[in-house]
Order: sequence, then structure tokens, then C-alpha cells
Amino acid sequence: MTGAASPPSAAAPGAAAAAARARRRGALLRLLLLAAGLAAAGLVLRELGAAPGTEWVDRHVRGQGVLGEAVFLAVGAVAAAVGVPRQGVAFLGGYAFGAVRGSGLALVAQLLGCALSFYWARLVGRDWAERRLAGRFGRRLRPLRDVLAGSPFGATLAIRLLPVGNNLALNLLAGMAGIAALPYFAGSAIGYVPQTVVFALLGKGVRVDGLWQVALSAALLAASIALGLRLLRRHRAAQAFEEAGPG
Repeated sequence: MTGAASPPSAAAPGAAAAAARARRRGALLRLLLLAAGLAAAGLVLRELGAAPGTEWVDRHVRGQGVLGEAVFLAVGAVAAAVGVPRQGVAFLGGYAFGAVRGSGLALVAQLLGCALSFYWARLVGRDWAERRLAGRFGRRLRPLRDVLAGSPFGATLAIRLLPVGNNLALNLLAGMAGIAALPYFAGSAIGYVPQTVVFALLGKGVRVDGLWQVALSAALLAASIALGLRLLRRHRAAQAFEEAGPG
């Protein structure tokens, strides 16, 4: 017979690739909208005499010395642990403390949040994760878990540099699946740096009307996205992360 439909096995790879491209475009759009939204909100609120990130930042963090830093670290860590975008934490770090110190404090807050969600999942949900990874749900997540287990530092670094994905989802998966903690945190720390610096620069530029900081943050964001997309094409961990689609 002629004109028979293509078998499902032949169509499946194309459909999976199209779905992956759609997830990638959606994630990139969310990241760009986050950057634009933070900058626009900050500029508007500054013109109105208010502080981006609410008046709370000016009242309890800026100009408060060590106490303000401690408050920022505590609140930023909890925010990152429960799924608030880490870029927002970096933005407020730059707004409150400047690009250099804000980047450093935001990075510490992000790592504390990473550890909180990682160890919460390890202590509470590890058995649950192993059961899910053994069943139908594991068909998507098991490859990512296996890549992380085989190379916890390199795979985590590649994933953290990506402009796609979900920070909280990865922390929960790594904790529940028993990924080695120290290399996972080390890869996260280095992988967090580019976007942390980008968004801290953006926050600093908004506060002081520094157009060059805003322009530099935009250029660095473009470079970070280009690096992430290159890794997405070349690194097995990045491919597994996108195929799993946790965020």
C-alpha cells in the first residue's frame, strides 16, 4: 500500500525536538522579560521616589551595615529556597549594595537557598524521589539524575550556565536523588556567577541612573545566553536537563 502514515517511532524524535525548542524559546522569553521588567519597574519607581523591590529594602537593608547584610542574606536565602528567581535576589543585591558587594552577597544568598532546598529534599523526599524515578515519571528525570550522579560538578556547572530551566526543581531533584553535595554546590556557585553579576549590575544601574551599568548588564546577559545555548547543544547534561523539562 502507498501513502501510509509514518510510524510513531519516526515522528517521535521530531516532535520531541520541536517541544524542546518551544521550551527553550519560552524560557529565554521569561528570562528577558524578567530583566526588562525589573529594570522598567526600578526606573518607574525611582522616578516616583520609591524604591525598586519595595520600600522594605531601603528601610531594612540599605545603610544598615552588617545588620542589613545579614537581613538580606537571610531573606534572600529563604526566597531562593522557595523558588523566587535567583536573578531577582541578585537585582536587589546590586540595588542595595552596589555591583561588586551586591553580587557577592547575592551569590551567598543563592547558595544558602540552594543548600536549604537541596537538604530539605534529601531529608524529607529522597525515598519518594527514588520511587518516582523507578516508575513512569522517571523516564524523563532518570537520564538527568544519572548525568548529575556521574559528573556532579561538571554537569551542574553546565546546567547553571544555561538560560533555561528551573533552579528550585534542579535543587529538589539533586537532593532527592542523592547527588554528591560538595561538587553540586561548587558547580552551582561557579555557574551562578554570570547571571548574578548581570542582574546586580542592572540593580545598581537602576538605583544610580547608571546607563552604562544597564547597557553592560544587557551585553553580559546576551553573552551569558549565547554561552548557555552553546552548552545546550554540546553538553550531555544540558541536553538531559532540557529533555527532562523540570522548569
